[in-house]
This record gives sequence, C-alpha cells and structure tokens, in this order.
Amino acid sequence: MASKDAFGDIAPSSKAPVDEEQDQISKIKATDRVIQGAKAATEKEQSMTLAQAVRLYPKAIAWSVLISACIIMEGYDVCLINNFYAFPQFNRKYGEQLPNGEWEVPAPWQAGLSNGANVGELIGLLINGWVSERFGYRWTVIVCLMLINAWTALFFTAQNVQTLLAAEILCGIPWGVFQTLTITYASEVCPVALRGYLTCWINSCWGIGQLIGIGVIMSMLNRQDEWAYRIPYALQWMWPTPLAIGIFFAPESPWWLVRKGKLSEAKAALLRLTSLNRETDFDADETVDMMVHTTALEEKTTSGASYWDCFKGHDLRRTEIVCMVWAIQNLSGNSFSNYSTYFLTQAGLDSQDAYGFALGQYAMNMVGVFGAFYLMHKGIGRRSLYLYGLCGLCLMLLILGFLGLVPEAHRREGSIATGSIMLGWALTYQLTVGTVCYSLVSEISTRRLQIKTVALGRVLYIIVGIICSVLTPYMLNPGAWDWSNFAGFFWGGICALCIVYTYFRVPEPTGRSFAELDMLFDKGVSARKFATTRVDVFEEDIDGDFMSKYHRQTQAVENVDAPRGQ
Repeated sequence: MASKDAFGDIAPSSKAPVDEEQDQISKIKATDRVIQGAKAATEKEQSMTLAQAVRLYPKAIAWSVLISACIIMEGYDVCLINNFYAFPQFNRKYGEQLPNGEWEVPAPWQAGLSNGANVGELIGLLINGWVSERFGYRWTVIVCLMLINAWTALFFTAQNVQTLLAAEILCGIPWGVFQTLTITYASEVCPVALRGYLTCWINSCWGIGQLIGIGVIMSMLNRQDEWAYRIPYALQWMWPTPLAIGIFFAPESPWWLVRKGKLSEAKAALLRLTSLNRETDFDADETVDMMVHTTALEEKTTSGASYWDCFKGHDLRRTEIVCMVWAIQNLSGNSFSNYSTYFLTQAGLDSQDAYGFALGQYAMNMVGVFGAFYLMHKGIGRRSLYLYGLCGLCLMLLILGFLGLVPEAHRREGSIATGSIMLGWALTYQLTVGTVCYSLVSEISTRRLQIKTVALGRVLYIIVGIICSVLTPYMLNPGAWDWSNFAGFFWGGICALCIVYTYFRVPEPTGRSFAELDMLFDKGVSARKFATTRVDVFEEDIDGDFMSKYHRQTQAVENVDAPRGQ
C-alpha cells in the first residue's frame, strides 16, 4: 500500500524494500528527465511570440485580469476618503464647526483617516507573506474579499469619525494582501512573453478604480443630504461578492502547487490555464518539469523561505532592488504631481473644473499603461523604460522649479503651465516608472520568496509615501514653507539620485526565465550586464531535499501504476 506525505500525492510504503544502488540510478534518471523537460519548456517559452502566447494562454489572461480586478476595487475605495473632505454633508456629519460657522473634519483626523488605510495595508502586507504561501492564492483572496464585505458595513453605518478610522484600518489589511498577491499570481500563470503585460496591467487597474471613484464623486456634488457620501460607500459592496464567486472557480497558481509538491494538481491547473495550440508544441509535463527544476535550483541558491531569508546572501540584493524600485515611485515626485488641481485652482478654475482635470489625469493613467504595452512590444526593456522614464520625470520637475521664477503679474499663466506640465509628468510616469515597476518587482524576486520580497518592497513604498504626503503640503502651503514651484527643484534632485541608483543597481529581466534570473543573481552579475550575460541553468546541480521528495513521489506513482500495465 501507499500513503500520503506532505510533499505530494503518493509516498512509498515504509515496508517496501529499497535497493540503494537501484534507487540512486532511478533518482539520476528522474533528475535527467526533469532537466530535459525543463530545457525543452524553457526554449519553447523564450521563442514564443506575443501572439502565440495570447493564443495559448487566453484563459490565464482572463483569470489574471479577474484577480487583478481586486486592485480596481481598492483604487475606488482609497479614492473616496481624500475627496470627501470637500463634501459639506460629510463635514457636517463627521467634522467640527469652525468659528466662521463652516464645518470641517479637523486636520489630525484628516491625517488619521488618510493614513489609517496605510496602517492596515502594512499589517496586510506582512501577514500575506505567510498566509498565501500556506493556504494558496485563491483562498487568501476569497477570504479577504469577504472581510471587505464586512468592513464596508462600518463605512456605511459609521456615526462618528472614530468608526470611520476603524473601518479604514480594517479594510487596509485585505487591501495590503491584494497589492502583492495580484502581482504574484499574474507573474506565475503566464509565460515569459506575457509576464510583463499582465503584471503591468495591475497599474491600469488602479487608474480604472480611481476613475470610477472620481466619476461617482462628481455625480454626488449636487446632493445636499447624507446620501452624497453614503451612496459611494454603499457602492463598495458591488465588488467583493462577484469577484469572490469568479475567483472560486479560478485555477491555483501552478508554481505554488509545485512548491507544495502537488505535481498532478499543478499539471491540471496548467491545462486549465491554456488552450489547445499546436503552433507552440505546448507540453504541460515539460512546463511542470521547468517549475520543478527552478524550485529545486532555488532551494540550492536560497537560504530558506522566511522573511529573514530575504536579507541573506544574494537574496539581500534582490530585496534591496525590489524595495527601491517600489520606493522610487514616490521619490520621483509622485506626491508633488498629485497637486496639479491645486495649481489649476490657483489659476482661477472652480472646483468642478478641478475635479474634471483630476478625472483627465486618472484617464491618462490608463492611456499610459497601454502606451507602456506598445513600447514593450517594440522591444524596449523594462530597465530601459524605468531609467529613461526617470530622466524625463527629472527634467520636467526642474522645469516646474524654474516656473517658480515667473513674475507675480503672470501668476495665472504660470499656474496653468504648472498644472499642464504636471499632467504631462503624470502621463510620462504612467508610460514608464509607474507601470514598469509592477513587472520589475515580480521578476527580480525569487519564486520562493516572491510574496515576502514584494510585500517588503510595498511596505517601504507606503512608508516613503506617508513621509512624502506629510512633506509636500508643508512645501506648498503659503502658511508653512511656501516653496510653491520651487519644490520642483527638491523633487528633481531626489529624482536625479534615483536615476543614479537605477543605472547601477536595477537589472534588465526582459526575456529571462525565472531560473536564469536566479543564476544571474547567484553569480553576482552586474546590473548593467544582465541583458548580455549568458548562463546555462541546466548545467547546475539541483540535487537536494526537493528533488529527493520529487523522486520518491514519482517512484511511488510508478510502483502503483506498474501492476496495471502488466
């Protein structure tokens, strides 16, 4: 008889006699089969065109887009609170009356509400590092969606600002999970040719959610009752349940299944992610072999699979790069660019028109993502897009600084020019840094530590974002530092430092298999030489605990099946 073990479907009976020499020969043959299958799958993936990948993996694209829709929901939710401070009805309900008779949410509570979600997201990011790896991606997302359903009731029924803060923190926990898990799933269900597009699409989901949020808010501007803010909160319920139902039927990540030793389930998931396409000569067994080979190789080159292991050996370099790639999104002037409506209002635009410009800016986010798709399709690498994008952003920030020299007599023209350049900055950002970041962080991190590495990077992103969101109002507020346009010089200088870091530290992952990236990092190859350095991952020794368990599983399956064929 055979029994279950933690690695896979079947393990050999402890009573079965074992011939050590025969077992060693069998193990070598099994390893050779894995290497040959992995090599064939890798060659097929790397020679696959985008059109072929789309025809072979249409289901993977659809499932990835579905799970990425969790970010659309988050983009919508996060968009609400910062725009409610301009609602008189919201302020009357949750604010305090000022000496002049107006109602307003006190500044400390504004800061608390705005950063409450960030606090929750930090918790969710760190929790996700071990929850999703233990229970799988699908069930982690489904449970988080149900939590969103519950916490939305707090938003809808909140009678005071304290309840709102609790809702922001509690909702932030599942939002933090979505931020990393969607990236990981997208990178693991598709081949090399699609990896950059599906991971970058997640940035577009932010734009779609914010676009819907601004549209809903604009439709509520003329309402004078409490439903002006209750309806937008209630609309949050339109997302979780349909998404949870769809994700329940989604296949699990085959990479996660392989790491758990569930090889037959990994093959079944691959077949659910692909369609019959003889053009690419796809073989699910070979692709599983590639995943087994990469997992075994990472076991040899990676210390372990805990958070602490992210800071050991060459994984420290990968963690550092992922963290900085995330942080540079904020350090390149993102918080400053969000004040385009502030400068346009200074130029004399009313709040309705300012919201219209914000709507246009969010729409440009989506246009930028598709523009990034086009540039990647033309063969421009992710490192190149990120680096050249930072150069463009730095130049525009310096121009914004020089616009501060415009005489007071031409203040209106200067403000319009400032707002316009900020919109141009936003488009350039979405074409490059804002979009490509999602692909870079998913490819630079190792499979075993990806969830944890991306989570740590996102934690740094949030921390830097909080610091920037505190500094920027002081820079622009006439009652504080009153830097106005001269803040462009500050952010331009920081952006210049980001360019230097990117040039020397961020590698080019385009077209590389996960195993090749592992070897390039393991050998300490310079970031500038990643694109040209040749490595043969199939010459590396992959013997270890993972391959031993794999061998025991396949041997047990053969022993069970053998009598049937006799």
